[in-house]
Amino acid sequence: MPDLAAPPTAPVQLSALLARRDLGLRQVAGPPAGEGGGAAVHWVHTSEMADPYPYLLGGELLLTAGVQLADDPDRYAARIVAAGGAALGFGLAPVYDTVPDALGAACDRHGLPLVEVPTRTPFTAVARAVWGLMAEARHHELRRVSQAQQGLAAAAARPDPVPAVLRQLATRLGGRAVLLAPDGTALQAAGREPEPGAREALAALARVVRPGAGAPGAGTPGAQPPPSPTPGAGPAGPRPAPTSATDTAGSAHLAAYAVAGGEGLVLGVATTSREPGDHTIAGVAVVLLSLLTAPRQGADEAARSSALVRLLLGAAPADVSPLLGEGPWTVVHAHGTGAPPALGSPLVDTSADTVRILLPADREVARHPGWTLGLSAPAALRDLPAADAQAGRALRHAKATRTLLSRHGTTGLAALLDPTEAAAHARTLLAPLGDPPPPALLETLRTWLALHGSWDRTAVALAIHRNTVRQRIGRCATLLGSDLDDMDVRTELWFALRRE
Repeated sequence: MPDLAAPPTAPVQLSALLARRDLGLRQVAGPPAGEGGGAAVHWVHTSEMADPYPYLLGGELLLTAGVQLADDPDRYAARIVAAGGAALGFGLAPVYDTVPDALGAACDRHGLPLVEVPTRTPFTAVARAVWGLMAEARHHELRRVSQAQQGLAAAAARPDPVPAVLRQLATRLGGRAVLLAPDGTALQAAGREPEPGAREALAALARVVRPGAGAPGAGTPGAQPPPSPTPGAGPAGPRPAPTSATDTAGSAHLAAYAVAGGEGLVLGVATTSREPGDHTIAGVAVVLLSLLTAPRQGADEAARSSALVRLLLGAAPADVSPLLGEGPWTVVHAHGTGAPPALGSPLVDTSADTVRILLPADREVARHPGWTLGLSAPAALRDLPAADAQAGRALRHAKATRTLLSRHGTTGLAALLDPTEAAAHARTLLAPLGDPPPPALLETLRTWLALHGSWDRTAVALAIHRNTVRQRIGRCATLLGSDLDDMDVRTELWFALRRE
């Protein structure tokens, strides 16, 4: 299954820096930016070394004032190009009043863009501009990916979901999306036809990711497997195929993704360009196609997957209860880094920072490395909104207490009481807070009691200032007319809040 992590940050085109009037940069040598935007700058590095080669990773805009500029500027430019440097920025102060002609000629010979940095522009301003442009590009890409995820989810809920997902993917990526059979024939396709030769190259690339195809790249010289192939057999066994691979055919960018559980099905994509978020968007489509095409997925499982999508689109729980069943269900909220935990369920919502998972209540949930989990109490489908809130509170409690997993418990003495009587007592006890009580007060009081009256941990759990916590708890004490330092009072309130 492809990695659905956030897309990488896009580099900054040199032309975008040159267009910043506040910087006053001017390109004086090397290939002009032109329509393509020029060199792609991935980061900024400042060095006054005579040979910066050992300190470059590639993609840098190298800034220098020429303090140790060697007598051989040709070698200096050649070493930067050999290290993969994107461009050279030359400051006019304090060593040189103008860019040396010999350095400009060397950059022309080696195809290295040379940018003049005026005296009034400090190197830190150039670096800050690069990071600012990168942040803008990343925000734009994250928004594009989020909109694509919503579009793909809506397509998966249509009566004919597979072609709808392919059409949506082709539209979002601006190219061709095709579902390939094990023999390489196109089962379904959408989008404009790629240039001649791309179709054959895409079919060949699909053999790289198809299970049983052999070593990565077999039969496709230009194929690029992903950095982390799916784990497979040990050294003595056959080498597993990667889950995705990329290639080019002329000006077409190609990508192939194995569709999990689809009996050798492969998603092929052909586009005229490749953006940082394209892999993430295609990965979402692969997950949906895997659910929609897996032979093991009977009518019930397909209906459940569709029900989750419809829930995410805002349908009322009653509309999908015939598909999901009454349960009971457990709602899980998860927060962390890396591939989100599915916990063995296809009912996963990854559209926000907090991942939400819907599980049958009898399924055991274990800790997941790198992730903090909050679990609701088992709930019927009609009570999922309350269970969702419980899971959110459990997650905040887990974060505040630095535990990997926290459950919303329903056992103990409270479970022995009649639920109707308990709810009535809770409403009476909390009535002084308001009708209805302000959610901010209730949530702060509940969290503060759960964390044993800790101001700091409550502030962390609710992402508010500790003084705000103190003000809200003081307000609660005033309205309730109670001493919140009294353990009996705290116990009564905790009981009421658990029933609220």
